[in-house]
Amino acid sequence: MEIFLGVLAVIVSFLAVLIIRTLAFRPKREVETDFGEVSFSLDKAVECLCELVRCKTVSYRDSSLEDNAEFEKLISKLPKLYPNIFEKCEYKQLEDRALLFKWEGKNHNEPTVLMAHYDVVPVNEEAWEKPPFDAIIENGVIWGRGTLDTKVTFSAALFSVDTLIAEGFVPENDIYLAFSGGEEVNGKGAVNIVDYFEKENIIPALVLDEGGAVVENVFPGVKGSCGLIGIAEKGMMDVEYKAKSQGGHASSPKPHTPVGILSKACTRVEAKPFKSHLTLPVAAMFDTLGRHSTFLYRMIFANLFCFKPVLDLICKKSGGELNALMRTTVAFTQMKGSDASNVIPPEASMVSNIRLNPEDNMNSALDYLKKVVGDENVSVNILHGMNPSRVSRIDCDAYEKVAKAIRQTWKGCIVSPYLMVACSDSRHYGRISDKVYRFSAMALSNEERALIHGNNERIPIETVKSAVEFYIRLIKMC
Repeated sequence: MEIFLGVLAVIVSFLAVLIIRTLAFRPKREVETDFGEVSFSLDKAVECLCELVRCKTVSYRDSSLEDNAEFEKLISKLPKLYPNIFEKCEYKQLEDRALLFKWEGKNHNEPTVLMAHYDVVPVNEEAWEKPPFDAIIENGVIWGRGTLDTKVTFSAALFSVDTLIAEGFVPENDIYLAFSGGEEVNGKGAVNIVDYFEKENIIPALVLDEGGAVVENVFPGVKGSCGLIGIAEKGMMDVEYKAKSQGGHASSPKPHTPVGILSKACTRVEAKPFKSHLTLPVAAMFDTLGRHSTFLYRMIFANLFCFKPVLDLICKKSGGELNALMRTTVAFTQMKGSDASNVIPPEASMVSNIRLNPEDNMNSALDYLKKVVGDENVSVNILHGMNPSRVSRIDCDAYEKVAKAIRQTWKGCIVSPYLMVACSDSRHYGRISDKVYRFSAMALSNEERALIHGNNERIPIETVKSAVEFYIRLIKMC
């Protein structure tokens, strides 16, 4: 009886600790934010964006498919659309369609870099309801490829600087506008800009590129809007798996064909996900957004020392965005065998796209895949890839400036760090700065997020307005 009572006392005490920790896990108090108005010509901002959308700056991995005249057309429009910038700022064109503007500030030791890319992904014009490069405005919405990704921020950054110059504003520190014309194909434009910064010993105090946005229903138990700032991004690599045979007629097959062997390798990898890691970006996100969640989820995130295995199991079973935050993911995307249905292929191959958790790298991930496949008849090799980015700081003025500009622009928004699961040009800046942030200055619904790289991409004029407001507010703090 004494043992039972002792065990019961331990259980009750443990439950009490969990509940007390949960009750204490409340949102942190934030400093009051000034929501003052920002004035500019919205009609002009919309006109500028539409002019850029009408340039068919489609990038391809096969550069022979690109129309260089369209890229030149866009660049030639910039002095007319943003005349004050070209009058006041230093301007350079670097190799691989890199554009760099310098707006000199009062000081030069803590420069800010505002990034975007002006190339877009290809379109299937027949699947669009409206022409993808006409920038048609209907019911307060601008239709066109690149409106969301990322000509809106490209134009908003330029338009904000142009507007502030016209008002006689001088930034406290130098402001650089750094743009790439080949981000969608991992071009070298951003690399060349970083090389230039490195050569000139320019160390950014803040770098901002595309990434998170103001979104809803992205975190368990949180219904309000969340402004997500990416402080790191996962790495990426494509891995090829090959199996060979003597080929032959399909009427007399051996027990296992190359396709069958690869199928078994595929199921093995899918059945054994990579180990989960609670990295700094994800831990910071859980600590921020978890405090705004429902009681049950708050209990989980306040007591991860106890519930992490439960969270890991949920992630494994459900997949999706939460799972992608916790581990390196594997998605099998391509498979090739014989060209004829009645011929056993002498060689079959498949490809998986890997998104690397910051705790993993290309070599460690390849070793893990080979171990899981465990078949000497299957070769596993990296086609190409990149390691995860450097993790940026959140305990600094640079992060707070971005967070404050978000709160000022989208009232009531919960600002949180997060791990970006896609890739961007900003990863290249990790070698010169630990203050690189990823935030697309937009509030996006689930439907709008799905339009990025998809058919019928479009953007509300109200979103164009808030993007310009955000950049003006941020620049005034830099």
